[in-house]
Parts: sequence; structure tokens; C-alpha cells
Amino acid sequence: MGNTVLVKKMNEINEMKVYYQSYLIDKLPPGSIFAAKTPTCSITAYKSGKVLFQGGGGEVEAAKWGNSIAAASPEKKKSTSNTYLPDQFETLSVVGSDEVGTGDFFGPITVVAAFVKKEQIPLLKELGVQDSKNLKDNQIINIAKQIKTIVPHSLLTLHNEKYNKLQKSGMSQGKMKALLHNQAIGHVLRKIEPEQPDAILIDQFAKKEIYYQYLKNEKIIQRNNVFFSTKAESVHLAVAAASILARYAFVRHFENLSKEAGFTLTKGAGSKVDEAAARLIHEKGMDALPAFVKLHFANTEKAMNIYRKKYN
Repeated sequence: MGNTVLVKKMNEINEMKVYYQSYLIDKLPPGSIFAAKTPTCSITAYKSGKVLFQGGGGEVEAAKWGNSIAAASPEKKKSTSNTYLPDQFETLSVVGSDEVGTGDFFGPITVVAAFVKKEQIPLLKELGVQDSKNLKDNQIINIAKQIKTIVPHSLLTLHNEKYNKLQKSGMSQGKMKALLHNQAIGHVLRKIEPEQPDAILIDQFAKKEIYYQYLKNEKIIQRNNVFFSTKAESVHLAVAAASILARYAFVRHFENLSKEAGFTLTKGAGSKVDEAAARLIHEKGMDALPAFVKLHFANTEKAMNIYRKKYN
């Protein structure tokens, strides 16, 4: 298992702590600010500013937050950094892609690629398109309903049954996301033909080299004018629009799952999610879980333990 280390300022570490809130663990190593365990790796942030990512998915997870120490020298930075963007990128006509649901125990993964022309940017701003993390679900639903007929886009949904089969076969979540992004972007490019975007921007979840490694066996790989950026929702409204549409689809699927469950499910991967999953096991049986959850998450075992104690 490799280790990846980032150096971050305290405000960035605090932001990371909020981001990983659902995965925080109580037992903290000496000198640390927080520790978290996600389905793919362990993360420890230290008072020194160093953030350590350990485990099979550590490098991919760390890539969301910038370059590691090993890639920080000027010589290497030129070749490894994939966040350099053309000047005035935010004013270009761009296809942006983003995904939702990867950290949620319940619910599918939804991926959207969306094309925003430069002429549409003022309208989308007027309609409230922005980083979806700043919006509540009711705001996202309202904005999504307005923009879904304006913005050419492609929505792909990876439901839990298929997700669990792929994961059990050995496919990583990172590869699943790469395949979905590549496919959604291809759909949009075909929709807007013969028009071509000035650029394609992917909300970065893996380094560029790893992303294309995931796609090496695909017949069609989108490479032309493709850029990667962390926090891409704040870089171009195309990614913000894609994120809102993906979140809208995720919320609708989540509501349908709650109806199937017979009670309101909980988003995220925290302790309340464990309780909801235990109740689901009690009311629907273990065989129902694959249709509702990502089975390899630690929540599965926690829910089973709660079920044994509470319902048996």
C-alpha cells in the first residue's frame, strides 16, 4: 500500500475535515487534527500541515486536493500538474463533467457532462448556477429544472446492483467514474455536432495519467482539449451545471429508494446511515441490501452489528 503526503494550510485542513465529516474516527494519532477512514483509504491530518493518505485509493483521493510532496519540485511539477488552464478559461465554451453519490452508502452514482456556451454564462449565473456544495437540495432541484432544457447534457446513472457487481469483480470506484465521465462527455460531443467546445473540463478525482490508464481498453477515449481541475465547479459554470444536474438526478433516485424502503433513508455514510441500513435489513432482509447500498462500504458491517443487537 503506498503513502501520499500533501502539505496544506490550516484553513485547507479544516475544509478537508468538513469534507470527510462522515468518515471521521475518534482515535487520533499524536499530533493530529483529524483522522478519517473512507472506503478506499485512511487519511490523517497533522498540526504540522502534513496530510497523509494511506491505502489502495490514497493516491486517487489525495489528487482531489493537489500535488503531493513528491511532485512539488519545479522539474516534476511541469510534467505532473494537470491543472494549468488556458487564459480566461471561465469565459470559454466548455463541456464540463462531474459526479455525485460516490461517498454515499445509499443511492447510485450519477455522472453528468454538460455543454455551456460562452453566450449562456450570464443567463446561468442569473438562474443561480454555482458550486452545488453551496446549495441546498431544494435550490438544486429548482435550478436543475430550469437549466436541463437549456444546457445540452448527458446523464449516466450507475445503480447499486451494477455497482456492486463491478466492485466485486475487482473494478475500483475510480475506474467506474472514469468510464462514466468518458462516456458522458462522448454523448454530449455527439449531441452538439458539428459544434465543438473550446475545452473539456473534468472535476478531478484522479491524476491525468491514472484517469487515462483506467480508460486504456476503451474504443473511444476523449483526449482532445481535455483539462482536469480540483474544485472545477468554481472554475467554470459548465462543471457547476453538470454537478447540479447530477445532484438533481441523485436526489430523485434517493427519493425513489426511500419509497421502496418504506421510510426516509439518510444521505452520506455516518452513524445515522448505519441505523437506517439496520432497519432496512430488519424490514426487507439482507437480500434487499444490494439494490440500496454500496456493499463494500464499512457501513454494511456496522449496520449488521446494529441489526443483531437491536432486532434479534
